[in-house]
Amino acid sequence: MQQIILEVQNLTKKFDDFLAVDDLNFSVIKNEIFGFLGPNGAGKTTTINILTGLARPTSGRIFINGLDYTANVKKAQEIIGIVPDESNLYDEMDGFENLCFCASLYGIKKSAREQRARHLLEQFNLTDAGKKLFRSYSKGMKRKLTIAAGIIHQPSLLFLDEPTTGIDVASARQIRSLIKNLNEAGTTIFMTTHYIEEAERLCHRIAFIVKGQIIKTGKINELMEDAQKEKIIQFSFAGKVQLNQIEQDFCRQFSPCELSHVQESVFQIHSATQLDLMPLMSFFDSRGIKVMEAKIIKPSLEEVFVKITGIEREIMKKEKEGKKK
Repeated sequence: MQQIILEVQNLTKKFDDFLAVDDLNFSVIKNEIFGFLGPNGAGKTTTINILTGLARPTSGRIFINGLDYTANVKKAQEIIGIVPDESNLYDEMDGFENLCFCASLYGIKKSAREQRARHLLEQFNLTDAGKKLFRSYSKGMKRKLTIAAGIIHQPSLLFLDEPTTGIDVASARQIRSLIKNLNEAGTTIFMTTHYIEEAERLCHRIAFIVKGQIIKTGKINELMEDAQKEKIIQFSFAGKVQLNQIEQDFCRQFSPCELSHVQESVFQIHSATQLDLMPLMSFFDSRGIKVMEAKIIKPSLEEVFVKITGIEREIMKKEKEGKKK
């Protein structure tokens, strides 16, 4: 039987007239990576702040290991770890000192915290950096040390808020590997992200959150299985094609189906039934449209997200690019 480590019931947060979190209900199973996926402003950080005691809910309840911690989540600090989206460590301390200080906040004795700090610096490939001031670290190194600080007391439940935002590709890859290793060692992870491919790589289950509401929750393979029932063919053309000029005739001839632009000269056909390629090619040829490439697309988690939430992939792409600046 699966053990629930975190359960949220009717969680709501209002800021004056603004409803940031709207009646959330979900649970996190022990030893899984649970992803909270949504665009900026969806309510991800507000939710994680409430779950870690940095904000108070307007209403709702929070259970950790079956105990009600709604009134004071900080009482659960011995079993939860927190890694915020921005580092909370000290520039004037070196890496080793930062970890030891964090360990002292949990009442870990000096000899034990120093041993734990050295172990984490080695585990996170920061042994040499541990002797340097935190202010001298790269963004990727800062992120790794912040995660190390979050697990200094070996929590059973770790909250990660946008763990790879704003760092270089190599560091992001290292951090994803660290997250996997932590989970394989027995740590349950609740992770917010707006990187769709990150959720697909790491998470066992995900919840799509938009405008403070959970739209869909499920295992990755279940969500993908539903999406793959839809047939998608992508066409690339020699020049610009005005979709609105052919869409009506196309949908009448090949109903039921939908057309969507991917790029100026690329669009996709979505259909619940199998489509034969040759009649499609003949349709374009009869209208003087030269097809450069036609290929069957296997739906990704991004396709699932776009379809369920109605949020265009370009919006998520722009947010990702903006975060990297």
